[in-house]
Order: sequence, then C-alpha cells, then structure tokens
Amino acid sequence: MKSKSKMLSAPYTIWMTIFIIVPVILVGYFAFTDKQGTFTLQNIIQVGEYSNVFIRSIWLGALATAISLVLGYPLAYIISQRTEKMQNVMIMLVMLPMWMNFLLRTYSWMTLLENNGIINNLLASVGLPRVQMINTAGAVVLGMVYNYIPYMILPLYNVLNKIDNSVIEAAQDLGADRRSVFLKVIIPMSMPGIISGITMVFVPAVSTFIISKMLGGGANLLIGDLIDMQFLGSAYNPNLGSAISLVLMVIILICMGIMNQFDDGENTGGMLL
Repeated sequence: MKSKSKMLSAPYTIWMTIFIIVPVILVGYFAFTDKQGTFTLQNIIQVGEYSNVFIRSIWLGALATAISLVLGYPLAYIISQRTEKMQNVMIMLVMLPMWMNFLLRTYSWMTLLENNGIINNLLASVGLPRVQMINTAGAVVLGMVYNYIPYMILPLYNVLNKIDNSVIEAAQDLGADRRSVFLKVIIPMSMPGIISGITMVFVPAVSTFIISKMLGGGANLLIGDLIDMQFLGSAYNPNLGSAISLVLMVIILICMGIMNQFDDGENTGGMLL
C-alpha cells in the first residue's frame, strides 16, 4: 500500500519540486547575493526604500478584499437559498467572466473608464461634466474586485450551501430572530468560507501588476509592478527583484497564518454555539 501511495503521489511531488521548491530556492539565492554571486544583505535592506509601495499595495489589496466580501457574501447566501437548478445557473453566471481572457476583461474596463470612454460620453450627453476615473486608485480597486470576486463567492457559496437547515430551525425554535440567526449561527458556521475567500482574493490582489498597470497608470505603482520592473523593465536588477519577491512572500505567509489562527478560533466558537 505504501509503495502504491508513493507512486500515486510521485507526479505531484515532481510538479511541486519543479514549479514551487526550485523557484523559491532561486528567489532566495538571488535575494541574498549580488551580481557577482557574493552573499549580501544589501538587497533586503534596499527593499525598505519601497515601503510606501508595500503599504499602498497592502491597503488597496485589503480594500478590494473587503469590498469583495461585502458584495460576495450576500450574493453567495442568496444563491445557496435557491433551488439546485437555479443555483447551477447563478454559479455559471458568476464564473462566466472567468472564461474570458484576463487581459480582455481588464481592457473592457479601460474602454468604460477612459476620459473619452463609454461612461464619460454618457455623462457628457446628458450635460454632466466628465469624471477622471482611469489612472486612479479607485480604478485599480474596481479592477481587482471585478476580476477576483468570483474567488470570494465560490468558497462562501460552498460553505453556506452545506449549512444544515435543522440548525437554523433549532435556533429559531429557541427564540432567535432572523438577525440573531444570521449573526450568531450563519456567520460563525460560514467562517471557513470567509477565511478562504479573503485569502484567495487578497493574495492575487496584493501582488497584481497588470490591473495596476492598465487601470492605474504610472501613478499607482504596486509591488507587482515593482517586481516586473526589476526583472523585465529598464531597471533590470533580478537580485533586488528577488528580494522584493521574498519579502512579499513573507508578508503573505504572515497574513495567511494570522487568518488561519483567526479561523480556528472562530470555527471553534461557532461549534460551541
């Protein structure tokens, strides 16, 4: 049995080694060496010069995640309350934009938000002034929410759909009103989905570079843009780029660890309730 299990896990082990472990080792090597391959901490120290970029990325990523949660939770709850056939239709509609190319979806928002775009042309046609929407932090957050909100809705729906109605009925029999049932029963029991959704949205949002480049212009530089510049831009410096990537990985791991601890505590509380 053990040999069979090892054979079945071999493809995953090979995949993980080639595409996860080896790249992380290479990032760590370049982060702690200079162009001559000599060990140095200068790259890590230099990352501190871009603290404002890190703060902006974390703030915009957290804001996009919060908006996705506020919008996604009610929608996931509504879907979970429908019939199975209607659930399938609504989930397909949620996933439908994901079938299109990521760049194409982002380009569509450029068409809508540009100074001569569809929205501003509609405003001008009714006598209202044009609004600067493209190349702003708001446009970046909008692009993040639009592209990543399905990753919030799907895990929430998966958890909410599995909540046993008998638990809700028991709470109602004990005198709990709708508000109490939602706050003290449904939300605690759906906490694993909330944590999964937050993680799945925050991680790509904080490290994105295409959205910020296309919708934010040069005025909204994020960590992903900074890394892209170090590896592919005119400021070619893979050592510094690796150091920034390493620090970003550490920040994401810390955030995920905190969220997992919060999940354990909340999930336990929900079960005790």
